[in-house]
Amino acid sequence: MSRIPQSFIDDLLNRLDIVEVIDHRVKLKKAGKNYSACCPFHEEKTPSFTVSPDKQFYYCFGCGANGNAVGFLMEYERQGFVDAVESLARVAGMQVPKETTEKDVKHAKKQRGLYDILGLASTYYQKQLKEHTSRERAVSYLKGRGLSGAIARDFGMGYAPPGWDNLLVKLGTNEEDRHLLVESGLVIRKEGEGKLYDRFRHRIMFPIKDTRGRVIGFGGRVLGDDKPKYLNSPETPVFSKGRELYGLYEARQSNRKLERLLVVEGYMDVIALAQYGMRNAVATLGTACGEDHLKLAFRYVNEVVFCFDGDNAGRTAAKRALVNALPAMEDGRQIRFLFLPEGQDPDTLVRQIGAERFTAQIENGVPLEEFLFDAVAEGIDVNSMEGRARFGKLAAPLLNTLPNGIYRELMFANLAKRTGLSLDLLLELTKEKVSLVAEPAKPEANQQPQPEPELPAHLGANIGGNISASTPPHLDESYAHIPPLEPDYVARTAQTSAPKPAPVKRSSITLNPVRLCTILLLEYPKLVATLNNIPARAETEDEELTRLFDLIEYIQQRPNCSFNSILGYWGGRYGIEQQQALADLVANQLMGSVRSVENYNPEQELEQSLARIGQKLQKANNQKELAKLQAKGLGNLNNEEKERFRELVRLQHQQT
Repeated sequence: MSRIPQSFIDDLLNRLDIVEVIDHRVKLKKAGKNYSACCPFHEEKTPSFTVSPDKQFYYCFGCGANGNAVGFLMEYERQGFVDAVESLARVAGMQVPKETTEKDVKHAKKQRGLYDILGLASTYYQKQLKEHTSRERAVSYLKGRGLSGAIARDFGMGYAPPGWDNLLVKLGTNEEDRHLLVESGLVIRKEGEGKLYDRFRHRIMFPIKDTRGRVIGFGGRVLGDDKPKYLNSPETPVFSKGRELYGLYEARQSNRKLERLLVVEGYMDVIALAQYGMRNAVATLGTACGEDHLKLAFRYVNEVVFCFDGDNAGRTAAKRALVNALPAMEDGRQIRFLFLPEGQDPDTLVRQIGAERFTAQIENGVPLEEFLFDAVAEGIDVNSMEGRARFGKLAAPLLNTLPNGIYRELMFANLAKRTGLSLDLLLELTKEKVSLVAEPAKPEANQQPQPEPELPAHLGANIGGNISASTPPHLDESYAHIPPLEPDYVARTAQTSAPKPAPVKRSSITLNPVRLCTILLLEYPKLVATLNNIPARAETEDEELTRLFDLIEYIQQRPNCSFNSILGYWGGRYGIEQQQALADLVANQLMGSVRSVENYNPEQELEQSLARIGQKLQKANNQKELAKLQAKGLGNLNNEEKERFRELVRLQHQQT
């Protein structure tokens, strides 16, 4: 796939002023060196959304939203990365270049061919619903479900007539088109014989569209006695049922400012609700709602409501959706669960009670947190000591899948209150493996070890390390409205241990040295050129240390880079989440206003912190070497190895 060169993105960001980009959409007010406004990404009365013209960066202290001009447009306009870059390039009067190879050209041609053949198939099916001699049964079925011609048109519904080769004869006029029909899943090639035949026959057809309105697949509802009742397109280069939501494109066409999506089971549920004016329903395509589905949904709304049958099967499906939803529950998002009366589905219920009462039921849906704790408590006597222990053991690992943030902290606080268990114990319990559904999870091949779970910040974990009490509360004086640090965050780990040989001078800022180095390099990237003793890169499981080495290497390759260009590169190279993690470091109030500390020297601070990192790495290497010598056996060591063994033991005692 062709990609936009990083050099172009850097140039684009340098030409644009983020203040102008944002002010065009959200009215900004001057506040010291920066600009502020009420955040466009969450409701608030007091402005906590800040834009820095120096860093060309925005940050909200209320919800944590942050990024550069590209990131803002992606979030505010709900655009993809490429679309956001192209939009800004038009403003700047620049042409977006693309890095392409011969492989890219062939891939793009194939993609266009698949989209074209699927679009032609959709047109063909729609025409058959209007003109085919056997269309009456299809029309009668749709009328019997209460659907109007206008709704059928809005969703592009069609009809695949009986017969084995109707579509094949119509569209497969040459070998290339026949190949596209097979690869798109519209036509099946019989194994062994090479014969071709239509996949969809005598079915009501539902075109599945991506967020750009391109047809990427189909669902078909049988009109006769054939099985299965519903048939979907197979996975193809342009269609993956695990990443698409049926009806999302139509919902956005109906309302560009959607606030909520209702996730239902099938095509007819989506269309029946639309017939009654409820144009915000979507459906998964014969699979459970997964994390990718939710990522897609939350690109456009902040609230998702799952609609399930009220029977045992419905509750089991709801539990699967719950487990998949937890990693997507970032602050500001909301998920509810609506359980319908047994024997009802959205299609039948909305016809029975009407849209107004159906909407009222949605409003009264069960919040995720309530359903989670209720589901975990099933079959447990939470009034007994043993029951509360069991409850905590089941709930803690589930809560640990929540992303870091206020919502996660509140959920852990809720669990602590419900069980009476200490937070330290709850953190230990997060290592347990649990399942809300009966069937055991299949083990994943080559599963990577999970990172150590984090305890929520205000419940005992000190994210980012400690900071001296004398450090001012934030990075810029214009952020003076940020409340002072709570006592829990004030430095409390100063020790009076005996001096060690060759000590490294400690900074007054006692952040984790790896994190502090990262922040300093983001603030002052040109300092890399002044460093004399950068620790050699080492293999490590410490993700923050790996990130620091990556950052140093990037700055060494681009000595004139800025914070903004680093952020842009990081988002393209490592993804939006990693980009936001970097942004959070710089904006994190735990760092304090280092520039206002008297006689503050960032170069000295960086050198000292890197020296501490080097000592830590050397200590780890020494421990590994000592372990190897011990494993060899003292009696098997030669004189040189014995001398090295004694030296390593001496160093180990000095460092403890």
